[in-house]
Amino acid sequence: MKYLIIVIMWTGYCALHSYLISIGFTNLMNRLLKKYNAFYRLFYILISLFLLIPLLNYTEQLDNKVIIFYGQYLDILRYILTAASLLMFFWAFFFDYDSLSFFGIRQILHFGKTKEIKSSNEIKKRGLLGIMRHPMYLALIIYLWCQTSKMADIVVNIVLTIYVIIGTILEEKKLVLEFGDAYINYQKEVPMLIPFTKVKK
Repeated sequence: MKYLIIVIMWTGYCALHSYLISIGFTNLMNRLLKKYNAFYRLFYILISLFLLIPLLNYTEQLDNKVIIFYGQYLDILRYILTAASLLMFFWAFFFDYDSLSFFGIRQILHFGKTKEIKSSNEIKKRGLLGIMRHPMYLALIIYLWCQTSKMADIVVNIVLTIYVIIGTILEEKKLVLEFGDAYINYQKEVPMLIPFTKVKK
């Protein structure tokens, strides 16, 4: 029963997290908030963290019994994969993506200015983005499964892995709407999550 509660809570969090950044809801906020919509991205990040922290604590208290014990060699492999996933995540975050826009800082810096921030029509293909289209999501999945030691971890990781995959597919649809044929060609050239699974023509 407790694992069902964990599934329901994490699924609810993922659904809310996705809905708050969906095209329909963000367009609604844009109409309602108008120029103050510049602060919405920061609000979205803060509310996501605010809801995530108690959820993590509750999950930890609900089930803290360790059921997976790693040996010396598996621990070494786990630490290597954890370090690699963190390096991949932060490299992509700071060098391949616009971290200021992610946190909503760039939007706030442009608050009150008449000129709107427009996303570049150019698709970035340098660095990790030339190997896979969503390196941060792959890094997150690897990191999650390297921290698994309890049954609750397995349950949460399954929910979050499914959410990441579904979220990636939905994000792909938004990117196709934004970039059109250019992104469709990018999809044909570069794999979504697993690198080196497509042969470049």
